[in-house]
Amino acid sequence: NIDAATSSDQGVDFGARFRIQWDQNSDDAGQLNAGKLWITASGLTVEVGNVDTAFDSAALLFGSELGAFDRSFGNSRGAFFAYDSDAYSDVDYLGIAAKYEIAGVKVMASYIDPDQSGLDESAEEEFGMSASYTWNDRLELSAAAVMDGLGIADNDQYFVGARYAVMPNARVGLNWIDNGEIGAVDLGNTVTLYGDYTLADGLTNIEAYVANNDADFNESDNAFGIGVNYDLGGARLGASIQRDYNELVTADMGVRFDF
Repeated sequence: NIDAATSSDQGVDFGARFRIQWDQNSDDAGQLNAGKLWITASGLTVEVGNVDTAFDSAALLFGSELGAFDRSFGNSRGAFFAYDSDAYSDVDYLGIAAKYEIAGVKVMASYIDPDQSGLDESAEEEFGMSASYTWNDRLELSAAAVMDGLGIADNDQYFVGARYAVMPNARVGLNWIDNGEIGAVDLGNTVTLYGDYTLADGLTNIEAYVANNDADFNESDNAFGIGVNYDLGGARLGASIQRDYNELVTADMGVRFDF
């Protein structure tokens, strides 16, 4: 990430981010992505460009992810815009996003124009919104919606989630997602029950989930997984084994660090 930032004498922060990302076997490996600019004042942040979108940024939406690669079949199956780490390819879209935080409440809205040229008559503008609340570091609530996700007409999606710390070292969560439609294909609704438990050593965290999706094309409506993470101090050793809606079993293991 290449970040630049400055602050005015009035306490207003200005910033920009560009990213160079390498992906094995990708045609655009190592290219600079489309950037985003932002301004922050009194808890309100406004982004322009290749922005983080409200639906993709919804708290708890990816809460059931496991393992070294943060995967879960309890995630959204829908199509929607998100911050693009890679260079755009044959796309001319612009986003605007605004988020505000105060006393445990976070709200966010985003707008994506997928075709600034106006030449693609099939492209629809995407509108998204999300809100979350955290109470006493124990109860987390989150909700989000996106209209015409990924610029696809009538591809509307909805999310509601909650997570509760039943003990200082154990949490349980429940998510519901309406995954929307792509053309005539209904991606169904997903309900995911998930949780995690940290052992007494404070370094080992065990995670698990079970998900149900009612799309007609599933081999099975149920998916599940279990994973473990071990804190290495600045990195973690992660592993998981999961079964998807086609009854295929996959596993992963590796050392994970983020920068």
